[in-house]
Amino acid sequence: MKKITTFFTIMIFSLMLISVNANAMQEASGPACDLQKQNTMSVLWFQTSGEAKALFHQGYNIGKMRLDAILAKKPKNPAVVLDLDETVLDNSPYFAWTVKNGNRNREKWYEWMNRAEAKALPGAVEFLTYANSRGVKIFYISNRREAQKEATIKNLQQIGAPQANSEHVLLKQPGEKGKETRRQHVARTHNIVLLFGDNLGDFSGFDQLSAKERVQNVEKRKDEFGKKLIVFPNPMYGDWERAIYHKNFGISNTEKAKLREESLQPFMP
Repeated sequence: MKKITTFFTIMIFSLMLISVNANAMQEASGPACDLQKQNTMSVLWFQTSGEAKALFHQGYNIGKMRLDAILAKKPKNPAVVLDLDETVLDNSPYFAWTVKNGNRNREKWYEWMNRAEAKALPGAVEFLTYANSRGVKIFYISNRREAQKEATIKNLQQIGAPQANSEHVLLKQPGEKGKETRRQHVARTHNIVLLFGDNLGDFSGFDQLSAKERVQNVEKRKDEFGKKLIVFPNPMYGDWERAIYHKNFGISNTEKAKLREESLQPFMP
């Protein structure tokens, strides 16, 4: 009896392992695992299209025109605030890696940042140089972690971004949510005349909103875009994706794939 019981126990355990392995393989090779492959066109567009480059030039050209108009009124202590990733720095090589390897990897993201090899996005350095020449203070507010500060400053200096120092590069602090605290810190001593970003979270009033609420808030504040708020294109990632997942990025790939498909708005033939 003991031998029979042991045999069946081993059989059941083996079947359980097979089931687990099968599920893991399905997760790793099935449709749900192709989340990063779905990003292929987004990364290709960002890296290769003239349209993407044109939109960055357009945004920074508008920024320069707005800056001229604002400075003509001689404001006190004018400052501009810019996000870094996909606003000043081009991290698309990392996202191309995620497509090729089928996953987002935090350690590889840190490795990429620490290399300080990101190139400047079109128009960024020209605008920053011009703002600096007009005596405008520049603050880079990014949700990169404080541990990446040295590498981030090095990267900015390598592309020729002015005022790239510890006083003007404000990264996310432990326990901090969003960027509002750092924006308010700058606003206490400076008049923030322009903000630049690729994510609505780079501007006040857009944190922790649902996908529908984000769109509604954009409509309510539409007159601010192109006037004080300059938005750049980023189809590769962002809070817009998190909003699709109901702000829960920790759900499984299967659930993410399901919510992506459910969020589509197709026509009905």
